[in-house]
Amino acid sequence: MTPDYVLFLSRKTLMTAIYILSPILGSGLLVGLVVSIFQAITQIHEMTLTFIPKMAIVALIVLLMMPWFLDILLTYTREIFAQIPMMAH
Repeated sequence: MTPDYVLFLSRKTLMTAIYILSPILGSGLLVGLVVSIFQAITQIHEMTLTFIPKMAIVALIVLLMMPWFLDILLTYTREIFAQIPMMAH
């Protein structure tokens, strides 16, 4: 295994993780921002008001985007398995 291949594999792995995590983290961030603005406007500072909507939206995003996530992971896995014979040389 050459250093170039290790860098390529690391980059591919990180990009796959970013593609999968971006919608989940982005939706959690957006809901947190909206709830924080609501709390600032109404002066209600209840911890469950922040936690429950974030969990619900993140769970919904994961359920709705699961086919896309699986497609990305299967493509990545196929590419890695296809390169196993090349690593033996």
